[in-house]
Amino acid sequence: MAETTVVAGVGMVPFTKPGASASYVQMGAQAVRQALADAGVDYTQIQQAYAGYVYGDSTCGQRVLYDVGMSGIPIINVNNNCATGSTALFLARQAIASGLAECVLAVGFEQMQPGAIAPGFADRPSPFQRFDALTDDLLGHRELPLAIRYFGGAGLAHMQQYGTALNTFAKIRAKASRHAANNPLALFRKVVTADEVMASPVLWPGVMTRLMACPPTCGGAAAVLCSPAFARRHRLRSDVRIAAQALTTDTAVTFEARDMRELVGYSMTRAAAQAVYQQAGIGAQDVDVIELHDCFAQNELITYEALGLCEPGAAEQLVCDGDNTYGGRFVVNPSGGLLCKGHPLGATGLAQCTELVQQLRGSAGARQVEGARLALQHNLGLGGACVVTLYEKG
Repeated sequence: MAETTVVAGVGMVPFTKPGASASYVQMGAQAVRQALADAGVDYTQIQQAYAGYVYGDSTCGQRVLYDVGMSGIPIINVNNNCATGSTALFLARQAIASGLAECVLAVGFEQMQPGAIAPGFADRPSPFQRFDALTDDLLGHRELPLAIRYFGGAGLAHMQQYGTALNTFAKIRAKASRHAANNPLALFRKVVTADEVMASPVLWPGVMTRLMACPPTCGGAAAVLCSPAFARRHRLRSDVRIAAQALTTDTAVTFEARDMRELVGYSMTRAAAQAVYQQAGIGAQDVDVIELHDCFAQNELITYEALGLCEPGAAEQLVCDGDNTYGGRFVVNPSGGLLCKGHPLGATGLAQCTELVQQLRGSAGARQVEGARLALQHNLGLGGACVVTLYEKG
């Protein structure tokens, strides 16, 4: 498992609002074709495929890939909530690193419906039973959608402990809009100010406005991974590799800490990040560019601390100093992130991969982070799963 894995090709379709997109079949297949073309390989060279989506019937992965080719390879469908795309990537990378396969495809797609995310099966226990029970106990506010309660509550906990201002979350959203303005694949490309974010409709008084939350989105993204030997043999580009990767799930602290930040994955993120830094022999300070899971502006700020970009309680200062954007210590979410690029659940992790591969190739255009050599990806799914991936420029 020590050998690095080459990211030979990536692909992504423009993200759109629910009701305005093509079908998941078309979006997924288009992203796959782009990734294959980018890698310079034919579908017949793919030995395994991992297809990620959250909302769909049981073999949507086959439905997507049969439109690309029908070669009889294993196709594994993946669902790990909002970390689905990066979990598909994790499994594809694991197949390469273990020597079980030499060329593997990961694809993620989602055809979402308008409105807040809600449970799909009312006749059976929800996977969020324990999450909801603790949230009820700590916060109440049952009238709010579950994701707003979770992540708004986590932001509130940070505000209460460290005195973080609501305007700081608005600055994060404004930063995302400036980055997204340079991304033709992003859903929201209008630049907004922190004042405009503060003036947007209130979702939770004193805790969150609408522009601090990511929109439901439709889209698809894909990546072709291969071994270094396969890349050499077929003369594929191998200038971007996965140097380290970790997938973590909840531990007892998620509920026992009675802290909303823990409920939304702080320790999952911290454990995954530390495992990746240890594998790669680096520290957080060595990373140049980051795509992290900013489903809410509140989660972006909390994740700064969980990833070790700053000490606990110092995230507000990092924002105010501009150390999360161009010219600062890190460039976070140059794509515009989930807040502006959009969040089609199954595709998000592979869209993050696409952005970081382009950054390390030096092909990100107006979004380019100059001199980027190490790129970090963080993708979170409550329930729970967290995938952290480190890419290096060869």
